[in-house]
Amino acid sequence: MAFWEAAAQRMDWETPFDTVHSWTAPNPAEERGPVMEWFTGGTLNVAVNCVDRHVEAGRGDTVALYFEGEPGDRRAVTYAQLQKEVNQAANALEALGVGRGDRVVIYLPVLVETVVITLACARIGAVHSLVFGGFSAEALRFRVEDTGAKLLVTTDGQFRRGQAVPVKANADEAVSGENNIEHVLVIDRTGHRDTINWVPGRDVWWHDVVTTQSEQHTPEFFDAETPLFIMYTSGTTGQPKGLVHTSAGYLTAASWTFDYLFSNPDVTQRDRDVHWCTADLAWVTAHTYELYGPLSNGATQVIYEGVPNAPHPGRHFEVIERYGVTSYYTAPTLLRSLKGWHAHGIPAEYDLSSIRLIGTVGEAVNPEAWGWARSQIGRDSRRIDDPADPSVGVPMVDTWWQSETGATVISPRQTDTRFKPGSGSRPLPGMATAVVDDDAQPTPANVQGKIVVTRPVPSMARTVWNNPSRFFHSYWKDYVEQGWFLAGDGAKIDDDGDIWILGRIDDVINISGHRLSTIEIESALVTHPLVTEAGVCPVTDPKTGHAAVAFVVARDGFGADGATGPEEATAELRNLVAKVIGPVAKPRDVVFVPDVPKTRSGKIMRRLLTQLYQDDTLGDTTSLQNEPCVAQIAEVLRQR
Repeated sequence: MAFWEAAAQRMDWETPFDTVHSWTAPNPAEERGPVMEWFTGGTLNVAVNCVDRHVEAGRGDTVALYFEGEPGDRRAVTYAQLQKEVNQAANALEALGVGRGDRVVIYLPVLVETVVITLACARIGAVHSLVFGGFSAEALRFRVEDTGAKLLVTTDGQFRRGQAVPVKANADEAVSGENNIEHVLVIDRTGHRDTINWVPGRDVWWHDVVTTQSEQHTPEFFDAETPLFIMYTSGTTGQPKGLVHTSAGYLTAASWTFDYLFSNPDVTQRDRDVHWCTADLAWVTAHTYELYGPLSNGATQVIYEGVPNAPHPGRHFEVIERYGVTSYYTAPTLLRSLKGWHAHGIPAEYDLSSIRLIGTVGEAVNPEAWGWARSQIGRDSRRIDDPADPSVGVPMVDTWWQSETGATVISPRQTDTRFKPGSGSRPLPGMATAVVDDDAQPTPANVQGKIVVTRPVPSMARTVWNNPSRFFHSYWKDYVEQGWFLAGDGAKIDDDGDIWILGRIDDVINISGHRLSTIEIESALVTHPLVTEAGVCPVTDPKTGHAAVAFVVARDGFGADGATGPEEATAELRNLVAKVIGPVAKPRDVVFVPDVPKTRSGKIMRRLLTQLYQDDTLGDTTSLQNEPCVAQIAEVLRQR
């Protein structure tokens, strides 16, 4: 615990803590997970640690946020400006009757105001829950009702692919039932204030309530275990789980891991760092590596409202060049898309020389996308030993962690001298994991098992909101005697001791006794030059137990009626998998689709693909980032 005690000293404490960590083991009889506390006795304010202390240290003129709106509007917000806006928002929240422990649901796109209101909640001790601005009214309704939120923050609309998309109507529908909402705070983002529904007394404008407040606010300091936010995980069955994260432990791990993974190892060069985490602010990755991690370190970063291929597929490279981005942190699914959009390489017109580090998150990155990112996005600044070798490039931190852990657990280091494409490498300092079988025994080298976190982490979720029994059964029941956290992912350890994440345990395909990872088959498929994305799922087979079915997103007409039609393309891809992995891994069927369903974190929802293929009842789809593709896939299957 000495490691985390030292890491916590990076924070500004109003009252020093007296106990680093305490643990009460899970209780199966009570169906209760562990009771874990960190930094007991200490008090701090999360927002003060992210904003005020940098201003007080004389860094108020440092840019905190470079905002790039989809229409092209831009802002550079310094820490001094951010402090004033957070203070105004904190005053506004209190004027609206929001206080310590009250829940605030934030249904916004990536805007400066999203960062401001989130920090304002932390400043006054309110519990925030961010919801992706593209989610449906039903997805929002569940979160509003489950949290018992007093306030909903939203916009009149948001910009998406050049269009102003209505948002307020979804918000109105979400709060139309039985709930505790007292006010809906609305940002005028798209200028449609005269066309939206307005409920007098309930609905209030941001420009009326927030920007008119005083820029001074006296913060309160809270106990270390004070809840900070509720993060809802997505799932294909059951309702999403509301994971509760607390203040001091989460902030300590978020701040330390950001510094370790993304800050320039040369401290004299850190003033040049510009970080960009491309996640939507509602995702846990953005909480840790776009909100609390960077800001607690006084970093400069980019936040971007739009999508990566509007108005053209080079949009991200424009942003990298404009702001001199040094660390680019994104999802493997986006790397695969970028690779597909730029099959002949990123156009030379983009200056990417500022890039010195690439990171991935969400699920294991395919080796093909891994090599492309290092050699293409990092092309202008990479260390070149052999220009013909695509494995040589800028450092790649392929981070493994989850909403439940709150911060990165496993990753290569940016100072590593060797990288293995697709390997998470090893746990970070202060972290501990194991790959074990059902009997809690370590698996032999190169044999798939279940990855568990064997040592408590300060940033881990403390419970599931309103459902502690679900917290126990989801994460602690299987290894309750050992007190290990079951992450739900399959993994293996190679001969060098490096860890490889193999996807969700549920996604393992057992074909005639051969246990195959869906990610391994997908990685083989995306080596084909005309395959942009692939999702592989298990389906029932009377002879082999399971069979693999591949859902493939292709380009240039591959798999469509034409030069290489569905039958020829299917045979080509099946043979490719047989060559890369072995005949046993060949998909029984290949389905060419416009997209595959993904969560906001970029994870492919393979269980949903199984349900679609077998015409089973579908699980929850409201948490998908691309929900319309479900109906498109169903139509493709119907026509076949």
